[in-house]
Amino acid sequence: MNWSSNVKEIRQCLQLLSASGSDTNGIPVDEAFGMWIDVTMSIREQKNTVFLIGNGASASMASHVAADLAKNGHVHTEVFSDLSLITAIANDISYDEVFAEPLRRSMKKGDMLVAISSSGQSANILKATDEAKKLGGIVVTLSAMKQDNPLLHKGFINFHVPAMAYGLAETCHAAILHHWIDKIVERNSI
Repeated sequence: MNWSSNVKEIRQCLQLLSASGSDTNGIPVDEAFGMWIDVTMSIREQKNTVFLIGNGASASMASHVAADLAKNGHVHTEVFSDLSLITAIANDISYDEVFAEPLRRSMKKGDMLVAISSSGQSANILKATDEAKKLGGIVVTLSAMKQDNPLLHKGFINFHVPAMAYGLAETCHAAILHHWIDKIVERNSI
């Protein structure tokens, strides 16, 4: 595939971005972003926390977005990227618990969890979304690949791109997350 074809594929996936609620009903994408931004602004005002999680490239994206959201959006954020914490939980409990276990200790009612998973099938991400909801958290998910992946309806808002390759999914997820941050920064300047 040449560069021009790659750009077209990215554009097509972003144009086919879909959003839904936990009830599986579709939400217009701009409306979903508006809801996400409203909730984030409320979290900031209440001095609550936005937690971001992912595996591999999605983990680095979670860390990057947490930094941008804190610095530019003035929102308190947290990621579980401490290697000692991750390996201790993975070794002593289970890798499936690397995000759920710290959420049990840190998440308060009204906090937000942003769960990023290209496949939407990672057991540790799915457990964390379930735990966040039990704790009274607001869950937003970003997934790709299969239309029926298990993460797709775990959140208050769920974004899905029809990308079947990891690089394409990650590129689209980065664009979605940066749009969210940019809109928060815009609201800050109004």
